[in-house]
Amino acid sequence: MIIGLLTAVAASAGYGTGSVLQALGSRKSARREAAKASASGVTQHGGPSLASTAKAAVTWEFMLGTVLDFVGFGLGALAARLLPLFLSQTVISANLVITAVLSVKLLGIRLSRAEWTSIAVVCSALVLLATAAGPEGGGHTPLAAHWWLLAASVVLIGGGTVVVRLLGARAAILAGLFSGLGFGALGIGVRVLNGMAPFDLPSLLGDPALYAIGVAGIGGMYLHTVALQLGSVNGATAALVVGETVIPGILGVLWLGDSSRPGFAWVAVLGFVVAVAGAVAVAWFGEPEAGAQPDPAPAGERPAETAAR
Repeated sequence: MIIGLLTAVAASAGYGTGSVLQALGSRKSARREAAKASASGVTQHGGPSLASTAKAAVTWEFMLGTVLDFVGFGLGALAARLLPLFLSQTVISANLVITAVLSVKLLGIRLSRAEWTSIAVVCSALVLLATAAGPEGGGHTPLAAHWWLLAASVVLIGGGTVVVRLLGARAAILAGLFSGLGFGALGIGVRVLNGMAPFDLPSLLGDPALYAIGVAGIGGMYLHTVALQLGSVNGATAALVVGETVIPGILGVLWLGDSSRPGFAWVAVLGFVVAVAGAVAVAWFGEPEAGAQPDPAPAGERPAETAAR
């Protein structure tokens, strides 16, 4: 249990730091596109185009953030096999706290008292969950369920991409939510994956869950990048937290046999609900005001000077 918790915390740190660095790279790329007055950087609905997203992905900040994401992914996959999903996914989703704190320093975002309070609520809920968690269930499921997981991953990522293109600049929170659902599917896939213990390459390559992990992971990362380009980094990350926590946690209990310590079921339920509520609160309070710009020009600098950079 201790090793699993430490692994989940390390994964959370990787994801949280990676999110802020990716946001930094995304916004730097967006400023460059704006300075060029390029219309190719957005869709007709105001959302980022595939080209602008690709340009964001080649900034050094974004690439370093992506490396940290992969580190977080590896550690998160290990945690998903060592802990109940309702605990591992929730601890990993605490990267919201790291994202919020680092965004103050690196992105110049000022958090309100309500946001700090919401973050404190999430941390308190994680303590409740860690106290209540019992042994993780098994990962043995019918192969048909793995095919369903692959189909659900394709639908989630495809549907999220369509929604973003239709809603454009209004899709930040939804993009974060769909990316979170993708990462949740990834966590479930890691848990049920065949051919891992003991290692069996033919069984691993023949498992649809392996390809569900690929679709959900890559698609979730793309939608998260879009969410960071569109709106509040804290709001988008909080929506991601809800998506990657709720469904996997419920499925872990109902489908995979995850459980709490005897007599602590109510503590686990309370911690889970409070953690999700706290994440929703951060999303609500972290949403930028209408018309606000994510990267205002420094004091004393005219907009024209900023665009000329």
